[in-house]
Amino acid sequence: MAEVEKSISFDGRDIRLKLGLLAPQAGGSVLIESGDTSVLVTATRAEAREGIDFLPLTVDYEERLYAAGRIPGGIMRREGRPPEKAILTSRLIDRPLRPLFPSWLRDDLQIVALTLSMDELVPPDVLAVTGASIATLIAQIPFNGPMAAVRVGLVGDDFIINPTYAEIEAGDLDLIVAGSPEGVIMIEAGANQLPERDIIEAIDFGYEAVRDLIKAQQDIVAELGLQIIQQAPPAVDQTLENYIRDRANDEIKKILSQFEFTKTERDHALDVVKDTIEIAIAELPEEDPVRVAATADPKAVGKTFKEITKYFMRRQIVEDNVRVDGRKLDEVRPVSCQVSVLPKRVHGSGLFNRGLTQVLSNCTLGTPGDAQNLNDDLQIDQSKRYLHHYNFPPFSVGETKPLRAPGRREIGHGALAERAILPILPPKEQFPYVIRVVSEVLSSNGSTSMGSVCGSTLALMDAGVPIIKPVSGAAMGLIKEGDEVRVLTDIQGIEDFLGDMDFKVAGTDTGITALQMDMKIPGLSLETIAQAVHQAKEARLHILEKMLQTIDQPRTETSPYAPRLLTVKIDPDMIGLVIGPGGKTIKGITEETGAKIDIEDDGTVTISAVDESKAKKARNIIQGMTRKLHEGDVYVGRVTRIIPIGAFVEFLPGKEGMIHISQLADYRVGKVEDEVAVGDEVIIKVREIDGKGRINLTRLGIHPDQAAAAREAAAVNR
Repeated sequence: MAEVEKSISFDGRDIRLKLGLLAPQAGGSVLIESGDTSVLVTATRAEAREGIDFLPLTVDYEERLYAAGRIPGGIMRREGRPPEKAILTSRLIDRPLRPLFPSWLRDDLQIVALTLSMDELVPPDVLAVTGASIATLIAQIPFNGPMAAVRVGLVGDDFIINPTYAEIEAGDLDLIVAGSPEGVIMIEAGANQLPERDIIEAIDFGYEAVRDLIKAQQDIVAELGLQIIQQAPPAVDQTLENYIRDRANDEIKKILSQFEFTKTERDHALDVVKDTIEIAIAELPEEDPVRVAATADPKAVGKTFKEITKYFMRRQIVEDNVRVDGRKLDEVRPVSCQVSVLPKRVHGSGLFNRGLTQVLSNCTLGTPGDAQNLNDDLQIDQSKRYLHHYNFPPFSVGETKPLRAPGRREIGHGALAERAILPILPPKEQFPYVIRVVSEVLSSNGSTSMGSVCGSTLALMDAGVPIIKPVSGAAMGLIKEGDEVRVLTDIQGIEDFLGDMDFKVAGTDTGITALQMDMKIPGLSLETIAQAVHQAKEARLHILEKMLQTIDQPRTETSPYAPRLLTVKIDPDMIGLVIGPGGKTIKGITEETGAKIDIEDDGTVTISAVDESKAKKARNIIQGMTRKLHEGDVYVGRVTRIIPIGAFVEFLPGKEGMIHISQLADYRVGKVEDEVAVGDEVIIKVREIDGKGRINLTRLGIHPDQAAAAREAAAVNR
C-alpha cells in the first residue's frame, strides 16, 4: 500500500493519520498520532474455525514502557501482565467496535493497539479507538462503520475536545463519546456531580467531532480506492426455523405474559418448551429435512428459540408497554438495604437488594502506605487512595464454574463503580485513610455494577467515611423496533440479554458522577439518549430515598478495629532526621510504639495504630524531634543521667539537654546528686543552643506562670 497521510484539527489540536508505513503484513494498519503520542493499530482477519457460532473478536491494547522513555523493573526487565488501565482500554476499543460487525460474521478477528510513543499531554486511549476503525476498513473486513471516538473535557464553562491530562484533572468532566454514522454507540464518563443538561450537551458536542473523524475515514477509503464492506448475510434454510416457530410461538408468548413468574420459574418454563421441541425433532425420521438441519448444527434449535423469545419479549414491550415481570417501563424493582451486616472487624458493610440482584459491599480503611502504587503504569497519577474491586462468582447466577482471577468484565465493572464514588470522597486532608471497597455479587439479575455503587455508598457511610453526598445508580435499557423506541428503567437480565442498550447512570441528588453506555445496534440519537438520562434520574432518586431510610448520614466514629490516624506536618528538611541513617530512627520509633509511620515529600507524617495511645506516643516523639527550639522556652523534663558537672534532661521526645551544676539552683551546689536524681521530673528553660547544636538548660529565672503552662502542656501530651 502506498503511504498516505491525513491530518484533522480540533481547535488547534491535530490528529495525524499515517497509513502504509508500518505493519505491512497485517490486514490493515494505521499509525494515529496527536502531540508526541503515537499508537499503532492493526486489524487482522483469519478464516472461521469449525463449530464457531459467535464472532471471535479479540481486542488487545499494549503499553510499552519505552514509549515514555522508561525501562521496566523486576528481574526480567520487560513488560509482563498488562496493568489495569491497559485492560480497560482494550474494553474501550472493543465496546463501540463489536456492535458494528455483522451478526453473521464468524471469522477470527484481532485488533491490536500498541502505544509506541507517549507524551505527558495526550492520552492514547481515544486515538486507539478511532485507529481500530481505520485499520478494520483498510483490512476490508465487513463492517457497518466507520466509527470514531473523542474525549470531551470541561474547563471552566467551556467544553474542549481531547483535553490534556492536566485539563482532565482540573476539569469537572472526563467524557468519551464514540459514534457511527447512525448515531452515538458508546459513552464512558466520570463527572463531578454535573447536571443532566450539561452531560447531554457534552455528548452532543463530542458527537459533532466524531462526525468529522468519520468523514475523514470515508475520504481515506475513497482515496485508496477501497470500499466499506457491508455484505448481506448468507442465505439460511428456513425449514428448521419454521418448524420451531409453529410449535413454540404460542407457548413462549404465553409464558412471557405470566407476570407472576419469578426468573427461575420463567426460565424453567421456557426450557421445558425447548426440551419438548428437541425431543420431537429427535423422533423425526433421519431423512426428514428438519432433523437433518438440526443435526448439521446442534446449536440451531437453541439459537432459533432465543430469537423467538427475543421477538415476543420486545413486541410485548413495544405494543403493550409492559415487561416480562409486569412492571411499567419506568418502574424500579423492589429495593431493600442493610448496613453493618458483618461484624465491625469489617470496618463497614452494606447489603443492597434490587429485585433478584444482591450485592454485599465491604469497606476497609487503611493507612497511606496501603495506597496502590501505579509507578509501573504509563500514568500521570502515582498512586490511588480509593480502590473498588468487584467480584462475580458463578453461584450468583446459579452456575458452577472454576474460580479464576478477575476478568475484563470484573475489572471494568469495578472501575465504573470506582469512578462513580470518587467525586464524593472527602479530601485527603480531611480524611487521610486509604479506602478499599470490595463488592461481592451474591445474586445477579441485571445491573450488578450499579448495585455495587449503591452497596459501596452504604458501606462507606457505615464505616464512618464522611462522604460529601450519597451516590446511587440505575441501568437503563432500550427496545428499538423500526421507528418505535422504548426506554426501560432498571433492566433485568433478560432485558439486557435481548435488548439493544445497557446505559448505566450513577450520581447524587445534585448531578451525575459516572456514565457508561453500550449498544447492540449501530447508533442512537441524542434525543433518545437525553430521554434515558432524564428517566435514569427519577430512578436514581427513588433508589437513593430507599438507601437513606437505612442510613441517612455517615457514622461519626470509625470501627474500633480500624487504624487510628494522626497527622503531623514537619519541615521537609527534617524528613531525613526522622528517618535516620538507613531508616534506623523511624524503625526505632515503630518498634518502641507499635505505630506505623508514613512520610510524604511535603513533610506530611501520618501515624497509624489500632491503639490510639500508641499513635499519640509516636506523634509526640516525632514532634519532639522536629520542634524548633528557642532560647527561653520552658518545658517539663525528666533527668536521664548525671555527671559530675551537671545533669542531662530529656524534655521532649528525642530532645535532650544538660543543666550545668551552676544552673541547678540559685545557690552554690556542692554535688549534683544533692539537687536531682535520675528519674526526677524537673521544670527547665532553654538557656542556650551553641554553635554545635548542643542544648544548655537552666532551672533559674522561670516565672511561675511559665512553669504552670509547661506542666499543662506535658499533661496534654502524655
